[in-house]
Amino acid sequence: MSAPDLPARRGRLGRLALAQRLVLSFSALAAIALAAIGVGVWAYQRQLSASHHVIGVVDKARLDANSLLADYVDEETGVRGYILARQPTFLAPYRAGVARALRDRSELEALVALDARSRRLLAPLDAATKRWHQDFALPAITAVRAGRYAVATQLALARGNVEFGAIRRAFSRLSAGLAASAAASAGTLSSAETTFIVLAIVLLALLAGAGVAAAFALRAWVSTPIRLLSAGVGEVAGGHLDHVVAIEDPPDLAALAHDVDAMRVRIVEELRALNVASAALADANEELRRSNLELEQFAYVASHDLQEPLRKVVSFCELLARRYGDGLDDRAHQYIAYAVDGATRMQVLINDLLAFSRVGRQSAAFGEVPLAEACQAALDNLAHAIDERAAEITVEPLPAVMGDLALLSALFQNLIANAIKFNDATPVVRVDAARDGNCWRISVSDNGIGIEPRFAERVFVIFQRLHGRDAYSGTGIGLALCKKIVEFHGGRIWLDTQYASGTRISFTLPAIGAT
Repeated sequence: MSAPDLPARRGRLGRLALAQRLVLSFSALAAIALAAIGVGVWAYQRQLSASHHVIGVVDKARLDANSLLADYVDEETGVRGYILARQPTFLAPYRAGVARALRDRSELEALVALDARSRRLLAPLDAATKRWHQDFALPAITAVRAGRYAVATQLALARGNVEFGAIRRAFSRLSAGLAASAAASAGTLSSAETTFIVLAIVLLALLAGAGVAAAFALRAWVSTPIRLLSAGVGEVAGGHLDHVVAIEDPPDLAALAHDVDAMRVRIVEELRALNVASAALADANEELRRSNLELEQFAYVASHDLQEPLRKVVSFCELLARRYGDGLDDRAHQYIAYAVDGATRMQVLINDLLAFSRVGRQSAAFGEVPLAEACQAALDNLAHAIDERAAEITVEPLPAVMGDLALLSALFQNLIANAIKFNDATPVVRVDAARDGNCWRISVSDNGIGIEPRFAERVFVIFQRLHGRDAYSGTGIGLALCKKIVEFHGGRIWLDTQYASGTRISFTLPAIGAT
């Protein structure tokens, strides 16, 4: 199957990206869920309406109808008692019944307003009640009040039962109608409950099916492609760089796999180039090793073979001056002094160059070095210069660092020696330390002639001198050597241009245990 034919065979869905497929799937699920919610709300509202009609209308109407009948019975009892006893107090049940009947009748009418059948059955009850009041109750009460007891008794015996029987019959028909409405409402409620349960089961089954379909779709569209992509990447990460990372569907993950495989190809190419460069670097390191060996041999020659002729020049010039001094004029003595001075300076320069070249090559292994010990060793070496210039040296408490004791002693010796040498007054030198993050900052301050800020970088370059040899001696290697020692220990060194009372050289060294 060729690559151009693949999307056509997958169909329209196969051309959709993963995000589009997920949007489509979740949109379908959301539509089903909304439909389920809508149908469920409809079924619940139907059930709630039927329940409300049964409980809030039909049942309450039957209760109000029974209360209304009780009111009419109280009216009939009151009228009958008044006829028999002929006492006005016996009319109290009648009056109370009339008041309650008005209220119960109004409530019953409001309840059956939406039930046409019950509303029709309420009219005969009203007619029977009206006839009973007009044909029996009111005439009987009027006759008793007028003293026509025989007429009232006759009315009570002749018409009372008949008229009130019509009320009972009308009420019986109303009760039967309300019972029929109750049965119909109960059937509607049962039907609504059944519909709700069936719909709930169907919708839950539909949602479950949609969820299962979504799970299979996610597995096919997401889990399986990602698992295949992860497996391919794992093969490459495990060292099988020739393993091709590729999947076919969905398109965006296929594009991602293509990019990952392109990265694999680029890594393979870069690894090959790195192997070539590594081989070249190994050759260069071997060449550097040979060069260092030759440099060490040169240093040996410089320290022995080159200095031996210089020592002979100095010795023979001094011998010449002692043996033939009386026969030489002042110019000859001056020439001899020039020769001795030149040879001596050459020896000093060679020794300084040897010390500079040996930093980092012939140093002992790093260990914990108390800087106070290194500084004291430097002061011991400078004891003659300190006494000769009556220098005041103050050393504050210094920490311990990891380093080379000999090199750190040489560092302090060069800095303190410069502080003493480049000073036209009584030298006052101070050595102190302060914590600066993960490092210790050590400063050597003096009251000497100072260094202009524009020379702050130049003074650390080898052979750079700011003064002539006739003013201050030296080879111009001291501060360059200090810079090399500090950087070899992982720190940095600089001229404090804010210090105005002389010269302050500061440098940092990593603190023990700092990361």
